[in-house]
Amino acid sequence: MFSSTALTGSKPEQYAQLLAQARSLLHGERDRIANAANLSALVYHAVPQLNWAGFYFFDGTELVVGPFQGLPACVRIPLHAGVCGAAARTGQTQRVDDVQAFPGHIACDAASRSELVVPLRHAGALIGVLDLDSPVPGRFDDDDQAGIEALAQAFVEALA
Repeated sequence: MFSSTALTGSKPEQYAQLLAQARSLLHGERDRIANAANLSALVYHAVPQLNWAGFYFFDGTELVVGPFQGLPACVRIPLHAGVCGAAARTGQTQRVDDVQAFPGHIACDAASRSELVVPLRHAGALIGVLDLDSPVPGRFDDDDQAGIEALAQAFVEALA
């Protein structure tokens, strides 16, 4: 059903293809763990230059690691700490070109240099975040942000 075939076209076209694959993968499944596991794998294998792609879920107090692809991760992240905490706390996507310059950055993987974190909200409530890390400084641009935000929205819509 899914393969590691390279996406084609411009970056927005590639994200449109990835979104179509994600919607197909999520269709008819409402379990957030199953969907997060599959979406993490899809993103990790389709988006180049990543060293981590996954989810942190809000447990009412802090973010707790969910399904992901990459090296072992920090298990718990307070909302007042790190890029993931900032996205969860503010409700705004965080795109950081140099994580070492981000105040309060949590270095789960010392190889990570840039990060893109999209908050996940359903009916106004925080669900968690979708987090992508790269070993390349400045890896993420406007097209990446728009593409990953669309994937995050598809994930949230699948839960409804």
